[in-house]
Amino acid sequence: MKYISTRGQAPELTFEEAMLTGLARDGGLYLPAEIPVMTQDEVAALAGLPYEEIAFRVMWPYVNGSFGEGEFKEIIARAYEGFGHDARAPLKQLNENHFLLELFHGPTLAFKDFAMQLIGQLFQVALKRRGDRVTIVGATSGDTGSAAIEAFRGLDAVDVFILFPHGRVSEVQRRQMTTPADSNVHALAVDGDFDDCQAALKDMFNDFDFRDGVKLAGVNSINFARVLAQIVYYFSAAVSLGAPDRKVSFTVPTGNFGDIFAGYLAKRMGLPIDRLVVATNQNDILHRCLSGEGYIKGDTIPSISPSMDIQVSSNFERALYYAYDEDGAAIAQLMDELKNGGFNVSQGAMEALRESFDSGRVSEDETLATIKSTLVHSAELVCPHTAVGIKVAEEHRAANVPMITLATAHPAKFPAAVEEASGEHPPLPSRMSDLYERPERVTRIANDLGALEDHIKRHIAE
Repeated sequence: MKYISTRGQAPELTFEEAMLTGLARDGGLYLPAEIPVMTQDEVAALAGLPYEEIAFRVMWPYVNGSFGEGEFKEIIARAYEGFGHDARAPLKQLNENHFLLELFHGPTLAFKDFAMQLIGQLFQVALKRRGDRVTIVGATSGDTGSAAIEAFRGLDAVDVFILFPHGRVSEVQRRQMTTPADSNVHALAVDGDFDDCQAALKDMFNDFDFRDGVKLAGVNSINFARVLAQIVYYFSAAVSLGAPDRKVSFTVPTGNFGDIFAGYLAKRMGLPIDRLVVATNQNDILHRCLSGEGYIKGDTIPSISPSMDIQVSSNFERALYYAYDEDGAAIAQLMDELKNGGFNVSQGAMEALRESFDSGRVSEDETLATIKSTLVHSAELVCPHTAVGIKVAEEHRAANVPMITLATAHPAKFPAAVEEASGEHPPLPSRMSDLYERPERVTRIANDLGALEDHIKRHIAE
């Protein structure tokens, strides 16, 4: 399997090369040159299998040539052995034909663990084989950073620097990033919002002297390996509800579009998905775009669902690439226009997007009300992001098609908002009960590319 850039001007790479590279040198995002398709019999054969076996069958066509079969199976086993539920991604029924896919049983209580734990193992094997060392820099609106630190902490061949917006993540999210004591991980609180952190990360990748000098690698959702790991739970959930003999729909609370893009790839692979519904909070650029208002940046407004406080959804570029018939030059032009505030999507591309995606927006008051009503009517305490998904899912649910809403984080990661809405304080799992007592290690830093690059260079292998 070869990987190509959405902007068409970077060389083709193997899976391993694309994973270690992250962002293409033309600024684009890597995608498989061809999307592998599973037959209906192959999809049906997934029913009842352990999550790890489903993961192997779904992902193997993408990594074949970079890892051996036995080697890849061992990587998958190590990635998910620390999850707190044997099903890894269990389904719970909320009400008639509406199900919750629990993605928060990993080490940091968020869906990012599914991809990051796998990437940590993939990097470890690949770098050991190469005898190489890399510097990972990531930007996070809350959950990616802690998942990355947990996956790479203590590894000999990796230094990790995570940029997060100062004062704009929950206390649990912050402490998960700042309390690990391993010397190879560094939490950087940036004076700005998530889009500032993400822009700085992309600028580092486009500064080739810095990129090459520190052997920069990325594990944000710009890295295709992140998206790949997330495809798996669409298959595991759908076959649990009768696929391929019946269609299912998914609602995904998303800010950066990576999680729902994984669902789009699952559909392209042959999973019978009816609708993919994008659920946004008040930072609703995706909803506005899919409603025909253009992809126009606004101000990022802090919310009680901070992981979705994003105005530039980097993975949307991948969806646009397919909507524009894989025209790399067109995508490069759109991304240039985005630097000046935004762009309008062509009529043909909008029609292509609407063939797969619906969308909805949820206010802060509606989010709080949904947390409360879900507890009252379904006995489920959910985080604010999941509540956004549930609200939008109910608005788009069809009577004859099961709707699966992705529960992206444990409610204990956002205790203030959950308690305000429900009157219940969500406790942390016992393995994390001392989180508030652990000492923090964090550096507050200006939103300045030079300052960030200098800090990283000075603290590599410290």
